[in-house]
Amino acid sequence: PVTDEKLTETDAYAKSMGFRVDSTKVDKTRYPRHTVEQKCSSCQLFSGAPGAEWGPCSFFGGRQVNKDGWCRNFKVRKAA
Repeated sequence: PVTDEKLTETDAYAKSMGFRVDSTKVDKTRYPRHTVEQKCSSCQLFSGAPGAEWGPCSFFGGRQVNKDGWCRNFKVRKAA
C-alpha cells in the first residue's frame, strides 16, 4: 500500500539499508559499489511519477523516498 509518509535517514530499517535521501552522500567506504548514477528514480522499486521529487518505494512498504535517494537494495530499472 502506498502511503504519504516520507522515509527518513533516521528510520531504523532505512539506516540498516544505508538509505540516504541524497545519493551523493552515500558512505563510499561501506558501499564501494555505489555509483552516482544509482538513485531511487532509476531503481525498479521506485514508482514515482516522472519528474516527481518523491515517490513510493515498494521495498520500503510504499513509503515515499526522494528521487535522488539510494539504499543498498538498489535494482537498476530495465529499459522499457
